[in-house]
Amino acid sequence: MQSIYAMHQNGSDNIEGQEKFLFYSIDAIQDLYLIMLSSLIEMAKKEKVFLHLSSQKHLATPEERNPNNKFINNTIFQLLEDNNSLSIALENRKITNWNIHDDYINLLLTSLKESKLYAKYMSNTVNTFEEDKQFVIDVFSEIIVPNEKLYEYLEDDKLTWIDDIPVVNTHIVKQLKAIQSADDDSFRVPKLFKDAEDKDFAKDLFRKTVLNEKELAKEFDSKTPNWDMDRIAEIDTIILKMAICELLKFPSIPVKVTLNEYLELAKEYSTPKSSIFINGILDNLVKEFQTNKKMIKAGRGLM
Repeated sequence: MQSIYAMHQNGSDNIEGQEKFLFYSIDAIQDLYLIMLSSLIEMAKKEKVFLHLSSQKHLATPEERNPNNKFINNTIFQLLEDNNSLSIALENRKITNWNIHDDYINLLLTSLKESKLYAKYMSNTVNTFEEDKQFVIDVFSEIIVPNEKLYEYLEDDKLTWIDDIPVVNTHIVKQLKAIQSADDDSFRVPKLFKDAEDKDFAKDLFRKTVLNEKELAKEFDSKTPNWDMDRIAEIDTIILKMAICELLKFPSIPVKVTLNEYLELAKEYSTPKSSIFINGILDNLVKEFQTNKKMIKAGRGLM
């Protein structure tokens, strides 16, 4: 949707160029995931160095010489740092953001140490798996994710990440919750695409929508008698074209899945009334396509 919108805004017909940027943007989601997840590891590393240096001071206090190591001994921090899948991905993708911009890790640590969350966790020196796990989930959800400075940094790094951040953060929390024990080695960096067919879908949907825009627009042009086409939000027309493209040119995708996906897109990216407007048009079109046998869906339960 955003790639098609960008083509419209630029007045471009360079499908290959925009398709290349589309996959570049998708690929960059992996980097965002690794950057966000590695921030947890880097916070623990930074604190470990701080505690060690403090203990080595000539006039170190008793607390500095014998600190509470509960934070740096957290089971989940250690599990993530030792995870082979994550280490390989960080190396292969050359994720060095926190080496260059460690000031953001310092900001996150300061924010954490000023929180009630940290005070409660550090009120004793005993590490238990369940408490460690919930603490890391809370650190990520309540300290890292809401940090405005971090958000601004990510936004400046790659503009396309703005829409990816919630998806990535939600997935990371889901993965952290799924860790079953200190010895759990099932944690894996997720693949961007389930399989080759999954990747082909992104390319095919983009190309089939762009190459058939005029034809797709005709399908709903007559369904909006009270609307001048110039008055319909451009995002809405793109959403309608993509939805109609799926309905007509992707026989393996269930009708309900298509309708639900594009109504969600309308709610997220367009005007408050767009989802109602789009739902009405698509509902009428589906009935028409079914009556005229224009829409063919292959497989059980796809209608």
